[in-house]
Amino acid sequence: MSASLDSFEERIGYTFKDKSLLQQVFVHRSYLNEHRSFPLGHNERMEFLGDAVLELVVTENLYLNFPNPEGELTNWRSALVKGEMLAKVATDLGFSEHMLLSYGEAKSGGKSKNLILANAFEALLGAMYLDSGYDSCKKFLGEVILIHLPHILENGLFIDPKSRLQEHTQEHLGSTPTYQVLSEEGPDHAKEFTVGVYHGDKELGRGTGSSKQSAQISAAQDALTRLLTTSTK
Repeated sequence: MSASLDSFEERIGYTFKDKSLLQQVFVHRSYLNEHRSFPLGHNERMEFLGDAVLELVVTENLYLNFPNPEGELTNWRSALVKGEMLAKVATDLGFSEHMLLSYGEAKSGGKSKNLILANAFEALLGAMYLDSGYDSCKKFLGEVILIHLPHILENGLFIDPKSRLQEHTQEHLGSTPTYQVLSEEGPDHAKEFTVGVYHGDKELGRGTGSSKQSAQISAAQDALTRLLTTSTK
């Protein structure tokens, strides 16, 4: 394993017994199209496993620590496990420098795409679970994901961004926003949608996601960030 992955292990506070699991975390499907002799598979099955681990760890933590009703806990969990959150944490941990992508994907900015980073973060959880089980994942998520819960609750970030944007535009702009799909890329099993959100002809924000709904949510969050930043200047 390269020295750079040694430093990555130091950054995440976990040392893999099976180093090939960690290497596979960073293998995007597109990379194998150009490197057919590469000895490892892509990270999508690990991502599938890691997604389930993430949901369980966060759900268990909320259930054990908060007496709130199911609906509130569901909203809090959604804010913690959404793609934007995972991509931000992945960026902070330095995932981008290790991603293995095709030349075209890398040239188009793939190493900084939220969807690719979020998927790799879930793949890391899957790899960690395979390497040493649930408790290691629980400890890691407590340090990098669950620590964001107080900020989310304090700032109301658990409220659906589309609902928050609709309330904001109705109050300040006098009408509700509209959404438009700007592009659709990738094969059927790995679509990436780009959506813009508009007030009249003015673009308020845009976002990407693996579904039109998730791209709309990302666009709404981008619009809120822009609008609230402008209003504080």
